[in-house]
Amino acid sequence: MAEPFQHFVDDYLAYLYEAHPTSATLDGIHVHDDLLDDLSRTAIDTHSGALAGFARRLDAIPAAPLSPVDQVEHKIVRANIESRQFDTDRVRSWERDPHFYGQTLAASLASQAIFTFAPETDRARRLLSKLRQVPRLVQAARDNIKDPPAIFVKTGIDTFRGVVTFIDTDLPRAFSSLDDMHLLADLADASTEATAALGAYAQHLETEVRPKAKASFRLGQERFERKLLVDEGLPHSCDRLLTIAERELGRVQEEFRTVAGKLGYKEPLDAWQQAKDAHPAPGTLIATVREQVNELRTFLERSGVVAVPNADQVHVAASPEFLRWSTASMWMPGPFETRQTRSTYYLTDAPRSWPEAKQLEHLRDLNLPTLWSISMHEVFPGHFLHFQHLRTIESKVRRSTLLAPTSYIEGWAHYAEQMMVEAGFAKGDGNVHLGQLAESLVRLARLVVGIKLHADDWSVEQGVRFFQNEAYLEESHARREAERGTFDPSYVVYAAGKLMLLKLRQDWQEQQGGKPSLRAFHDAFLSQGSAPFWALRALMLGGHADDVLE
Repeated sequence: MAEPFQHFVDDYLAYLYEAHPTSATLDGIHVHDDLLDDLSRTAIDTHSGALAGFARRLDAIPAAPLSPVDQVEHKIVRANIESRQFDTDRVRSWERDPHFYGQTLAASLASQAIFTFAPETDRARRLLSKLRQVPRLVQAARDNIKDPPAIFVKTGIDTFRGVVTFIDTDLPRAFSSLDDMHLLADLADASTEATAALGAYAQHLETEVRPKAKASFRLGQERFERKLLVDEGLPHSCDRLLTIAERELGRVQEEFRTVAGKLGYKEPLDAWQQAKDAHPAPGTLIATVREQVNELRTFLERSGVVAVPNADQVHVAASPEFLRWSTASMWMPGPFETRQTRSTYYLTDAPRSWPEAKQLEHLRDLNLPTLWSISMHEVFPGHFLHFQHLRTIESKVRRSTLLAPTSYIEGWAHYAEQMMVEAGFAKGDGNVHLGQLAESLVRLARLVVGIKLHADDWSVEQGVRFFQNEAYLEESHARREAERGTFDPSYVVYAAGKLMLLKLRQDWQEQQGGKPSLRAFHDAFLSQGSAPFWALRALMLGGHADDVLE
């Protein structure tokens, strides 16, 4: 007799939570909050074998007798297992990328400091446990990393040194009201041991590994296409994706020129340069964005374009040191979180310690039109609002972020920027529209550059020039984007996810007859939970899961 499918799902998720305690915490599951991920070679080999075992178990459950929804979820889970197998066995970030270790550690520690899902003393004890495991994680990185690309080493050094600053500076601030002297002393000792291990490894990377690093960062066309297929359900060749990306890039550039013309500019770059002059002064970014977030929420509540569940206000704060590589990031409690916990929207202001020219360059890329789109993406109606809906999903498969494709999560957030302009936000303000289009150009440039970096022979410098010329970025921002594409090839799916969502919206509206409201589509879409777009098409279009992208 076949194993019940839902029993398998429970076992699989429980295993993932145990094997990836950092991801468990971010999903709202706190059974393993005192653990760091075990990234030793023995644990990785064990994980690979466990995934193979789960694949066999799932294959032994026939899909035909299941309900139509369970049949779709059966395929979703199978795809997730295959994606994890491919990442472990073929992409092998654990063997190529020091940043992989540093970022896992940063997220693990930060989750206990940022989220207040337990009393301060309990979270401090969990942090103490994690800090004591840091030398083990660092040793795993030393043992596993073989012949990494130089750009990965550079990013890894920055990440590890950022974690040291986080432990030295941000953790004491996060637990400033803790008054248990014994626990504080233990935290101090464990922090010293952890930062010593991290600092020594960063120095090892700098002096021993970096000078010898000659490996290529490229996945190659076969692995890149396979990754998009197993991770995102995107079956297209790189050539076809490039054709789509270049078509859309040209279309958005033409729309950019049209909006610029309405603002009185013959050259689009003149309009954009003028728009970029309107930016927050150094030190005022956080206050500016707080006002934006409040205005966006008010618009959504009044327009009714999407349901806005009753939820806590979003806390807007300056990025901690370990997150300063990111211009903006949204940290939300996971969809299975049962406690009321604050969400934080982090932004990276220009430090006053920077030279004035560097401050200006940084803030010109955080101009007011762009900031509106970033806040739409991260908060309303992007990630924050999306997660409020995700918490209402009953299906564990389509509620868990551990099974959610990046194209679904980021596709909605990127779509949200365009949707707000369509819905009439800041109607008549061409600069806000210009900012939305500029962000769309960056995502489309990512799609082009990511493919060229990994499936062609482009250098980072060629990527930098492309972002400057085609997406109108300043040199420092263009460099961050191009470098990110080397170690985060999935950033290509921001644009692809948005395009898949727009195609789904068009096909759903046509199937409904006439043109239902945006609210009707958003209600239908958000009620499905997280899934690859081929699965969403099957669930929303009555089984017609044809081509996800045109």
